[in-house]
Amino acid sequence: MRAVALRVLGAALVVAACGAVWFVTDVTRFMKAPMSVPAEGYVLLVEPGETLTRVAARLAAESILTHPRYLVGYARWHERDRRIQAGEYRVPPESTPERLLEMMERGEVVRHRVRLIEGWTWRRALAEIQSHPLVRATIERPADVARILDLPTPDPEGWFLPATYDFRRGSTDVALLEMAHRAMLELLESTWPERSRDLPFRSPYEALILASIVEKETAIAEERPRVAGVFVRRLERGMRLEADPTVIYGLGERFDGNLTRRDLKRDSPYNTYRRGGLPPTPIALPGAAALDAALHPADGAELFFVATGEGGHVFSATFAEHRKAVDAWQRRRGTKEKR
Repeated sequence: MRAVALRVLGAALVVAACGAVWFVTDVTRFMKAPMSVPAEGYVLLVEPGETLTRVAARLAAESILTHPRYLVGYARWHERDRRIQAGEYRVPPESTPERLLEMMERGEVVRHRVRLIEGWTWRRALAEIQSHPLVRATIERPADVARILDLPTPDPEGWFLPATYDFRRGSTDVALLEMAHRAMLELLESTWPERSRDLPFRSPYEALILASIVEKETAIAEERPRVAGVFVRRLERGMRLEADPTVIYGLGERFDGNLTRRDLKRDSPYNTYRRGGLPPTPIALPGAAALDAALHPADGAELFFVATGEGGHVFSATFAEHRKAVDAWQRRRGTKEKR
């Protein structure tokens, strides 16, 4: 009887071993076989705190995954089930369960983008961020932005670097503004020590202010250092900047698109026709090129410039030359208006 029992036990062990080998082989084959992902791919949303068991069940319900328990069991056996990260995943065709598990472990989520443009105000940038359908808008009062982000100044203007920023679905407006602010701080920290000598700036913030004016004065790359040079020389000589964009910024919503003589006479901290020195804050978000121009202005004797009406400017060293350039611009404008 004992011999018979041993033979039965041995046979049972062999069957169990064979079954285990078959099961491991089947699971391994499953993990490396393509899932039923549509030709256009599949977007998988893993919510914060969601377990792999629930994710696998959802995939099975949508006929993407054939054996959800295999995926969960495999991940648990290898202690990988607790490593999955929340987010949005774009699963391409022919993806295997192994590749899907790897994506969720590494957090290879879909990255969305928002672009902040040079010359925008910070309020325009915030509106752009909050208008993105995949951004969570949490800032209800724009006046609280400086406090929420712990900015170096009470006014947020100028403190966000215009660039394209990648973000995950569900990121907040605060998170994106923090990215843009951190980028601006890093740019200032890296460029300020390399600035030209004897500039009339007491701090990087003053350079940021001038850079914002340069940004608004011209969009032509080769003109930026010349524009910055004009303003730097005027500051050094105690001349007023007389920059139209600063006046326009001070007018705010009162500006109707037409800057008048009356506007130039209206006093405000931003009217550089009436007040000397720099305005109290930046007037826009300056890009890296405008900041570089402010920190490395072009040498020369030019103290004036006026728009050509065709996108560029005429630069002059004397007021007499400038007056001629202004008269020429006014004649061109009058000719165009008559047409």
